[in-house]
Amino acid sequence: MSSDTTFASLGVPASLTTVLAAAGITIPTPIQAATLPDSLAGRDVLGRGRTGSGKTYGFLLPMLTRLAASKTTRQSRKPRALIMAPTRELVNQIAAAMTPLAKPLGINSLTIFGGVGQNPQVSGLRSGVDVVVACPGRLEDLLGQGALTLDAIEITILDEADHMADLGFLPVVRRIMDRTPRTGQRMLFSATLDAGVDVIVKRFLTNPVTHSADSAQSPISTMSHHVFHVRHEGRLPVLVDLTSAPGRTMVFTRTKHGAKKLSKQLNASGIPTVELHGNLSQNARTRNMDAFHAGAASTLVATDIAARGIHVDDVALVIHADPPVEHKAYLHRSGRTARAGAEGIVITLMTDDQVSDVRDLTRKAGIKATTTRVDAAHPLLKQLAPGDRTFSEPLVLTPDEGNGSRRTGGGRPGGGRSGAARSGGTRSNGGGATGGRGGAPRNGSGRNTASGAGSSRGGSAGGTTQRSSGAKRSSSQGGSRSGGQGGSSSVYSTSSSRGGAAAFSAGSSLGNR
Repeated sequence: MSSDTTFASLGVPASLTTVLAAAGITIPTPIQAATLPDSLAGRDVLGRGRTGSGKTYGFLLPMLTRLAASKTTRQSRKPRALIMAPTRELVNQIAAAMTPLAKPLGINSLTIFGGVGQNPQVSGLRSGVDVVVACPGRLEDLLGQGALTLDAIEITILDEADHMADLGFLPVVRRIMDRTPRTGQRMLFSATLDAGVDVIVKRFLTNPVTHSADSAQSPISTMSHHVFHVRHEGRLPVLVDLTSAPGRTMVFTRTKHGAKKLSKQLNASGIPTVELHGNLSQNARTRNMDAFHAGAASTLVATDIAARGIHVDDVALVIHADPPVEHKAYLHRSGRTARAGAEGIVITLMTDDQVSDVRDLTRKAGIKATTTRVDAAHPLLKQLAPGDRTFSEPLVLTPDEGNGSRRTGGGRPGGGRSGAARSGGTRSNGGGATGGRGGAPRNGSGRNTASGAGSSRGGSAGGTTQRSSGAKRSSSQGGSRSGGQGGSSSVYSTSSSRGGAAAFSAGSSLGNR
């Protein structure tokens, strides 16, 4: 891609480039530069790019441009464009990225997915929408009820098509696409082009132009891979140490039960943690993701539901607490870090009985990982996750609601770290610890149970840690968790306020898509 390539030179209108420029997005990614000329011209496009490559803008920009230029008008129950994605989180993320771009064009949209009541969705369709962003299951239900028709669809987009194949959605996708006009434009974006995706391509795309900006196994120069060989009983202490370092961390488990259990364990150890898996209600999933986006929770423990498409700024560390079953999941999980050129570290925990599986996994994924036998005291942990370890009052988990509010009362030693921070995808050391952790040293589980005055690393002793529920832990914002004088802890809420200028808002921030 030429250094002077811009969105405008590729044909994106000024009404959209202005919005992009205001968000600091001026240079197209390789997948965007490759696909935009063809997609803006109305051709069917098959785009392959690994996670984090910018596929979302690759289809949103041409879709909005063509809808704005179309002579058709919005009608009740007849959307003009359809975007299908495999998970609710990705549907919401696409809609959030589209909103600021669509607003100046007078284009509106509606998200459709299960896990919530359908009445607002039915009402929105009745009022008339231009773009529907949907998960296939709920969309097919509403089609069967006559809540909408697809006769007026001009553009159909499939995002993360290979993941839809993995989840068994392809039969539903085929039935839905059979109801869209053959004359409409169709775009399919995927990290890989597996056999199931190829069936969709051959059946529904007409003379598609194929663009492969990179393969799923293309090495990412800013991502380093490590395997930590741990004893089974040493797994949790290692996780506690890594996640108590400054910055955002994503931890992946194989099962929903494992995600819930580990989230509770980390919270009990003083790590503000939220969980994401299929057993949570949609409200809980949304609230937990909001808390992680905003920085109120520093760690997200998730199943592979968060391995695809989900974007959170400044995730500098991804940990595979359970090695995934197959290499594609490893690549997609790891892709939550080192996005848009930022640096990132990926750590896989491996017990004795997993050595052979992990060796096969890394070979198939095409990555070279450094393997080290470690425990919680090994110096490599602080080398890869630098900064003072800080612990907070545990979060209280309520049934089926994920992480709710911070328990009040009961002092913990005050602690702060305004120094080492992960900012912009990198971890940089600066400043010093401001609060200090008073009291007795941590016990074997990684939790400091003492309170009151004691030895401290500079600053005031005793009291409880106070963390703003919205501020990121970032040196650019002062990012400190400062200890105070005795008293009760601050109240934590994952669903309400999130302060700080850098806090992420799903409805207003474009981020790096």
